[in-house]
Amino acid sequence: MGFQTPLQSLTRYLEWTTTGRLQPPDFQREYKWDDERVRSLLVTILRGHPLGVVMLLKTGNAQIRFKPRPIEQDPQLVSPPEPDLLLLDGQRRLTSLTQALTGRGIVHTKDSRGKLMDRRYYIHMETALLGEDRIDDAVISVPGDGVRRSAFGKVVDLDLSDEDKERSTGYFPARLLCSADALAWLLALGDADLARRFNEAILRPLASYTVPAIELDESTTKAAVATVFEKVNTGGLPLNVFELLTATFAGDRGYFLRRGTDFRLNDDWQKMVEVFAEHPVLTTVRNTDFLQAVTLLATRKRNLADRSGKPLAVSAKREDILKLTLDDYLEWAEPLRRAFLWVSTFLADLHIFDARSVPYPTQLVPLAALRVVLGDDIDLHGVRQRIVRWYWCGVLGELYGGAVETRFVRDIEQVPDWALGRPNAIEPRTVQDANFVESRLHSLQTRRAAAFKGIQALILGHGARDWRYAHALDRVQYATLFVDIHHIFTQRWCIDANVDAEWRESTVNKTPLSARTNRIMGGAAPATYLARIEQEAMIDAEYLDSLVRTHLADPQAMRAGDFDAFFAHRREQLVRLVEQAIGKPVQRDVATGYPQETSEFFDRTDVAVIPNEEVDSDGSVEP
Repeated sequence: MGFQTPLQSLTRYLEWTTTGRLQPPDFQREYKWDDERVRSLLVTILRGHPLGVVMLLKTGNAQIRFKPRPIEQDPQLVSPPEPDLLLLDGQRRLTSLTQALTGRGIVHTKDSRGKLMDRRYYIHMETALLGEDRIDDAVISVPGDGVRRSAFGKVVDLDLSDEDKERSTGYFPARLLCSADALAWLLALGDADLARRFNEAILRPLASYTVPAIELDESTTKAAVATVFEKVNTGGLPLNVFELLTATFAGDRGYFLRRGTDFRLNDDWQKMVEVFAEHPVLTTVRNTDFLQAVTLLATRKRNLADRSGKPLAVSAKREDILKLTLDDYLEWAEPLRRAFLWVSTFLADLHIFDARSVPYPTQLVPLAALRVVLGDDIDLHGVRQRIVRWYWCGVLGELYGGAVETRFVRDIEQVPDWALGRPNAIEPRTVQDANFVESRLHSLQTRRAAAFKGIQALILGHGARDWRYAHALDRVQYATLFVDIHHIFTQRWCIDANVDAEWRESTVNKTPLSARTNRIMGGAAPATYLARIEQEAMIDAEYLDSLVRTHLADPQAMRAGDFDAFFAHRREQLVRLVEQAIGKPVQRDVATGYPQETSEFFDRTDVAVIPNEEVDSDGSVEP
């Protein structure tokens, strides 16, 4: 990759954008800046201050064929030529300036509330000539028709709808700032001295105003484009692989010749989003996650087909996502769409029903890819049991945070043979690496931790029933009863009893219950709220105790107000639940009894405190 750092005049950039020599790639980004930001941009250039670096890419690159699209302008180019340069960074700035400084000077913008509107920009000449510090006062914005009104449109405050009215009020149109027609407008002003001073102080300096650029040459790869963009871009949205592939796929000549139209990756993804929206857990899947899954399958196929002795590696890394072809995407997109729908039912079977309860959205990438690789065999009893174990090992071993591309690859390479029970299959690294220690239950305190979500899903999967309604908390009841995770020994009771925060906020003291049950509990002691539930729900004490046990809690300790006994009993029950899920022993590392010192595993950033919680009117506290 080579690059230059040329300085070009603003006038030259406007010539390039209006003729189509310079066009942005079609990254499917919405252009519009708000009105005040456009006005401030004009103030910046009129003061001679830098507006920042733009990044350009020379066309003719054999490795990249981005689909270009002309800068939005008035009038719009009808048959734009193939560009010489692609505008990678600076689109919003140059689009704003192209619209404001050329043609009719109408900028398609929006107000502070996001309402779309057309605006024109003017410079009050006398004010601008008072000095640089008055430029901000001099630049104004008016509606697209040039008329500013008040009193709900009944009163005209300023009329700049034609050149005579512009001159008579002393407002120079921004559309002529870089135009050869500016002198003609000034000559007709009728005030030679004002015209001369404005030309010397404003127009001449602007004619030499330059914009620095980073110009990448024809040998630049897509990965390099993304990397350089991220290093240079300090504002706006970061450029990601999805946007780069959007432009690349749209420029696929073979697809156009076959179909007579460009492939719109963003449109295809939006259709996917509409399907996924019916499955709450899938709303966590991002477009880049989907592309990672495609890349895993595409590189795996190439790896298996290679007979060279040095096959291409299976990968989900950024640089390999950028190497995807449109044919790769089209081959795997539909199988993966079906696979992600299967993922939603798989998670529901594990009692993970909504987006905020998904432990690791990243783990859905290899899970969906495994569904494609294994096909219908993934639902065979023995195979599914191993996939479930692999999943819980990832969650409870907390293995899918941070950079996980290497783990994705190991999953797709190791899990299928192991799940199918094939001879010589090795136990997947995710299963090998999973480790859980008893004290981790103390520091799992909020949904910020994936393992916290996993523990609560395991409680549901164990057969937890609501204490008031006695319903099994399946997918339907979970939504109908507004189930959330609540304290068993209520937070208020624990604070009054001086229970250490490590125990009070631990997942050991929390369980999924309906919103109504939680309101009945309030801030009372368990013996008090259990009696309330018995009375209101007309449940006898023995049956209610059986419902409490479905949450792996000891009703006798709760009724006796013995938090220490309750905690020790439930911690052991949860340890056994984890052992069953990951298929290996949990290290016991907590001494019996109430702790005097905080566990070394206790994460103080993972504590739920009262000021950040929602307190119901009856005194109950919900995390």
